[in-house]
Amino acid sequence: MAEVSALRKNPCTECGGDAEWDASKIALACPFCGTILPWTDAETAFGAAIVEHDLEAALAAAPAEAHAPGDEKKSVKCESCRAISMFDADRAAQRCDFCGSPAIVPLENQSDTITPESLLPAAIPNTQVRDQLREWYRSRWWAPNKLKSAALTDTLHGIYLPYWTFDAHVDADWTAESGYYYYVTETYRNSNGKTQTRQVRHTRWEDSAGSLSHFFDDDAVPGTVGVHNSLLRKVEPFPTTTDLKPYDPAYVRGWTVECYQVDLLQASSTSQQQMDAVIEQLCAREVPGDTHRNLSVSSVYQDRTFKHILVPVWLTTYNYGTKSYQVVVNGYTGKMAGEHPLSWVKITLAVLAVILIAAVFFLLFNR
Repeated sequence: MAEVSALRKNPCTECGGDAEWDASKIALACPFCGTILPWTDAETAFGAAIVEHDLEAALAAAPAEAHAPGDEKKSVKCESCRAISMFDADRAAQRCDFCGSPAIVPLENQSDTITPESLLPAAIPNTQVRDQLREWYRSRWWAPNKLKSAALTDTLHGIYLPYWTFDAHVDADWTAESGYYYYVTETYRNSNGKTQTRQVRHTRWEDSAGSLSHFFDDDAVPGTVGVHNSLLRKVEPFPTTTDLKPYDPAYVRGWTVECYQVDLLQASSTSQQQMDAVIEQLCAREVPGDTHRNLSVSSVYQDRTFKHILVPVWLTTYNYGTKSYQVVVNGYTGKMAGEHPLSWVKITLAVLAVILIAAVFFLLFNR
């Protein structure tokens, strides 16, 4: 893998400030005077291509083929949520961007880190996300009324999260018992002693077998521990098969970059489990008949490749009572998912209201 170049500065031509990636302008812009800087992305400037790496070779060589991040990035680890973040060396980080904890400690750059070679540039501006957050807070009916004032938008952070994507060609053979429904007319006596007939369904079982081939393109596995996985899965997918760009430091100016905590070995195992589940579903659809049982699938994986990429999210973390909650927005599509506390007062009142309505209907119909 080629090493990622160190984070370079992009001074504003008007005021000299450091330009940052502006999602609303899809360009480098000065956060102080608003000047847009002329800039050509890495794909155009260097003719770079998105490379798929051989998975088996990488697993056999790890960690010898790994590379460290650029020298101009500072790393810290949160002792609360265990997330490792990288950001500009001159930034003073006081709290963890993921959980809000002040328990962050400096961390030496890890020599066994595989660096990302491609990313999705952020396309959703923070102004749009803040509006989404306010509307989201207002629409949480089961949340306490204080949530609107307690969960503010000033904790919003732009973060590039680590992801692994995997490609594979799979050939699968399957066997199963196919079930075919048929109906038999039976007679019976009802509660009044009268003879009646009814159709009773039975199943005829037959052995069946088949095979299929399937190609997985960018099966995604998060490499983050900072963002809650359940939320992250809700804001997926990230369009990695079509919109990835070769890594360029300009894209991440002004953003926090999380280092992966799920390594390649763990991620490849998770990906195979995900692929196995998909293959089983595809084979199940191939089984003839009305139903099936005892499905058995044997899969052979070939041409397995991977990429290590970065994807943008907007993250806000807030505390309510003794618990911490997260709201995540896909920085490329705008899809949103969040956590919030529940108001047991509202829930209790709602349950009592249902019981009261049911009691009223019972009394009315039993007069």
